[in-house]
Order: sequence, then structure tokens, then C-alpha cells
Amino acid sequence: MITKNHVVGLTYTLTSPDEESQIIDEATEDEPMYFIYGIGALLERFEHEIANLSVGDTFDFILTPQEAYGEYSMDEVIDLPKSIFMIDGVALELEVGVVLPMVDSQGNERYGEIVDITDDVVTMDFNHPLAGLTLHFRGKIVEVRPATNEELAHGHVHGPNGYEH
Repeated sequence: MITKNHVVGLTYTLTSPDEESQIIDEATEDEPMYFIYGIGALLERFEHEIANLSVGDTFDFILTPQEAYGEYSMDEVIDLPKSIFMIDGVALELEVGVVLPMVDSQGNERYGEIVDITDDVVTMDFNHPLAGLTLHFRGKIVEVRPATNEELAHGHVHGPNGYEH
């Protein structure tokens, strides 16, 4: 049964109720997703929905934008001076659609997608790619086991279905 500090392997299909036929993401029987339950690696509401399920159980639930990645915010679309994209006087090659790691004024790393480039300005969107979407998850639990002490210390799954050191 899925409880805190257990490794969970699951399959899922992620769609939006507005376009059920368009798959946003999926984890298949051949390549399930593995994570440690209860350490904050996944959306809180997602974990709530699969709590206490066991191997073979299925799930089918919808998360609102507030329960997932929040509403899309125009405040997260920011114009930056093109000059900050220079290293040792050489401009980086920038392209619309590229996602770059950036550091905000508090030193936090954030990822932003380049959405426009002009002569002097690069416009970046720092919204999560799924912000503003209602998310429909359907799937099945394929494995549940206690996490090892090493996995808990490292914060991720080890072995054939996880991270190899």
C-alpha cells in the first residue's frame, strides 16, 4: 500500500479535459514513473489522490490549475535586456522556444522559455509549461516497496527503475 517513504512505480496518461485525445505526457508499462512517495517530489494533490493504493489499483482524477501548477500569469512573462545574454562580450545564440535556466534576484534558479527576441530585448515566459491547465490523470500502480535508507537520504529512487550512481 502506498504510504510515506515508499517507492511507487506507476503508469499514467496525462490529458486536459478540453482535449482528451491529445496526450500531454505519459508513463507506460515499458517505462513506468518511479518516485518516493511523501517527500514532496510530486504535486501534493496528485499524491493525495494515490494515497493508500496498492499494486494493480487504477486511478482517474482531475486537478484544477490551482491544485496543479497555478493559473497562467502575464506577470511571469518578462522582458529582459539582451545584454544579459552575453558571456565575455559574446552574445549567446538565442532562439524562440528554447528553455533556459535563469537566476532571479533572490538567487533562485528558474526556467524560462524564450517567446520573443528583438534587437534589444529577450522576452521570457517563466510560467510552468502546464500553468493554467486542468489536468486529467489516468493510470495504474505497478510497484510499491519501502524506500531504502540510501534512497531516502538521496531523495530519489535507485536501481534499475531509478537513478544509477
